[in-house]
Amino acid sequence: MRFASPLFLLALIPLIFLFWWDLRRRWSRPPLAVSDLSLFPVHGWRGRFVEKLPWFWLLAGILLVIALARPQTGAERIELKSEGIDIVLAIDTSGSMRAEDFKPNNRLVVAKSVAREFVEGRSGDRVGLVVFSGAAYTQCPLTLDYGVLMDLLDEVDFGQPDGTAVGMALATATNRLREAEGEGRVVILLTDGQNNAGEVDPITAAEAARALGIRVYTIGAGTDGPARIPVDDPIFGKRYVTMEARLDEDTLKQIASLTGGKYYRATSARALEQIYEEIDALEKTEVETFEYVQYNERGPFLALLGVLCLGSALLFSESLGSRIP
Repeated sequence: MRFASPLFLLALIPLIFLFWWDLRRRWSRPPLAVSDLSLFPVHGWRGRFVEKLPWFWLLAGILLVIALARPQTGAERIELKSEGIDIVLAIDTSGSMRAEDFKPNNRLVVAKSVAREFVEGRSGDRVGLVVFSGAAYTQCPLTLDYGVLMDLLDEVDFGQPDGTAVGMALATATNRLREAEGEGRVVILLTDGQNNAGEVDPITAAEAARALGIRVYTIGAGTDGPARIPVDDPIFGKRYVTMEARLDEDTLKQIASLTGGKYYRATSARALEQIYEEIDALEKTEVETFEYVQYNERGPFLALLGVLCLGSALLFSESLGSRIP
């Protein structure tokens, strides 16, 4: 129990003093010209109620004064966190991401694993997921529910139609961040190829991102030189084909430069982990936590009781005050 306005309680002092003074006045000066009130006995509930009227006045006054002091109970702690930044992860799911040069797994498996670790290290940031091959689509909109995001990330697989729509991927991620209200807006785009699908030029998409104040970090994945990609042969079973690297580093560098981000080259699983760690450090936000205490107000209830007592005292003093049955 606490009082939000305790100074009002000081009003109880003159209230109690006036009540005491009124009682003494009544005792010292009897209203009848006799000294023995037993000659006029008061019978019935009306008479007894009239005798108690001063106490009703006092109770009404005390309740109203306490109500003005705003008694509060049931403290409840409310925690508020300041907003972080908004991040969209754009991950290439084209067929070339099957290359098994990121030992012991292919590029896509490693990219998903590292992205998961990155998300787990964030706090207070909304994170979304865009996947792209020959087309781009939103796998998960911006969310603070990292559990849902992780489940959707686990479901990411190689996309159809095949191809690498870098421009469409960046445009889709930018569109997701268009209405975002976080402290900052970031896209992390990972690909192992060059833009060869979609209707949006990567540089045009980068200029749109820059106009909206979105930073884009680009990651070129894959080792230098030819890479071995597993294919399922209906006759010979699993076999490997060799594919030359087609990573368009110049475009990725230009995208990062235009938007105030940075280009990274990942040639191994460990290198990709270090890249995400650096981006995590660059885009780390301090999430401030505020706490306030919410109390339940008891003043209105006491005020209602006080008004009822006051009304009862007024009503009965008018109707019964001059009656002695």
